[in-house]
Amino acid sequence: MPARLPAVIPPDPQANAFLFGHEAAARSLAAAAGEGRLHHAWLISGPSGVGKATLAYRFARWLLAGRPSGDEPLAVQPEDAVFRRIAAGTHADLKILAPSAGTGVKLMIRVDEVRQVPRFLGLTAAEGGWRVVVVEQAEAMNAEAQNALLKTLEEPPARALILLTTAAPDRLLPTIRSRCRRIELFPLPEAEMLRLAETWLPELDAGQRRVLTEISAGAPGRLLRLAEGDGLTLHEQVQNFLADLPQPDPRRMHQLADLLAAKRDGTAFVTFTELLRDRLGSAIRQAARGAPAPRFLASRPLAEWATLWDTLGHLAIETEALNLDRKQAVLSGLSRLASR
Repeated sequence: MPARLPAVIPPDPQANAFLFGHEAAARSLAAAAGEGRLHHAWLISGPSGVGKATLAYRFARWLLAGRPSGDEPLAVQPEDAVFRRIAAGTHADLKILAPSAGTGVKLMIRVDEVRQVPRFLGLTAAEGGWRVVVVEQAEAMNAEAQNALLKTLEEPPARALILLTTAAPDRLLPTIRSRCRRIELFPLPEAEMLRLAETWLPELDAGQRRVLTEISAGAPGRLLRLAEGDGLTLHEQVQNFLADLPQPDPRRMHQLADLLAAKRDGTAFVTFTELLRDRLGSAIRQAARGAPAPRFLASRPLAEWATLWDTLGHLAIETEALNLDRKQAVLSGLSRLASR
């Protein structure tokens, strides 16, 4: 992490000049380029919000700017013309694929967008260097879109680079994974996360910052998302529900379902499910290691809790993918956790 943190919250990854905690990964990319062994495709994986897109744009920016040297790996100054054009989305040699809303509420990368990649990479670079494609949340490509990308990965043109980011590499085709060099980003240490929280969220008290640090699980982007949304409130709702197990009050369950379904964009539902699964997963791991576990785990065998953890994940994905009723999805998920 840099010695000096920005006093303001960094902008979106495309315009973010700062990289937190992943200097080793940045140096490995710089070394690959410097030694003339730059692979044509890289898969950057890691937890949601940990900095995958920030690293991808940082690398693309550095490469398109002519690989400037500096104390920090892959650094390009914000006043640089390449930096400004990439931040504005106007650089002719960079193509970005990112999930957008489909016919329902599902976020996806469409196959017709992916089919534009071969032609883009096959053109002569406008500025005489590289052509770069950044695919954010590559798991948002369906099988058809992934197969469309596969041909380019198999037969890449010269001086072309594809950077894919994903929090769910197992949802990518094995053939895509096998044709990419892999860089995995890991959660930041708690002390670094707390430092970020203290710098970016001074309006919160120390206790609130510590809770956000704990539930953000080492991911700066998630820290900001939870702070800007209802992360603290939803965390409290998770704690209250688990404390009521194994027989929660049905009225409180319905009140909670109404609360989560009230936000039409689905953010409350997604965040609550994420926090609930995080808490369940942590409790299951504690019990599996023989450490003292929360009282609610005693209501059923540990293997059943592991299955329920997985079921909640599938339920959340299906609800958003198929635009299902979120209130019913919440009630279904919470009822499964209650005593039979």
